[in-house]
Amino acid sequence: MSTQRPIVRTTTSQRVADAITKFSGSMSFVVLHVIWFGLWIGYNVIVPNGFDPFPFGLLTLIVSLEAIFLSTFVLISQNRQSARTDQRAAQDFDTNLYSRALSELMSEHLGVSQDQVQQRFDQLKSGAKQQDAAAGQKA
Repeated sequence: MSTQRPIVRTTTSQRVADAITKFSGSMSFVVLHVIWFGLWIGYNVIVPNGFDPFPFGLLTLIVSLEAIFLSTFVLISQNRQSARTDQRAAQDFDTNLYSRALSELMSEHLGVSQDQVQQRFDQLKSGAKQQDAAAGQKA
């Protein structure tokens, strides 16, 4: 069984999408937009004949376009994350099968039946559930 992870190469566009998604999910992004909107609206309300008078059509257009692009970048990043999750799940499955095969082989050599292993597993699982329930009651 191989323990090496395959090298995953990302394209420049994928790295850009990840960076934009990371920034757009930060408090810096929120603060930047609060300041930007405040200045934009404040200027256009205070200055007579501002460049974008109420109801701020240009601001609405810009924000709508920004939302379209941000949602696209988020979807790109989510698709990449989903692919990584699928890959990890496949590796976990392979590891579990390998461990089970090894365990069964060792059991055979030690003269332990699969029924004994299953019985011990059920005991351990029941004990773990009881510990979880007790910990949940304390919280």
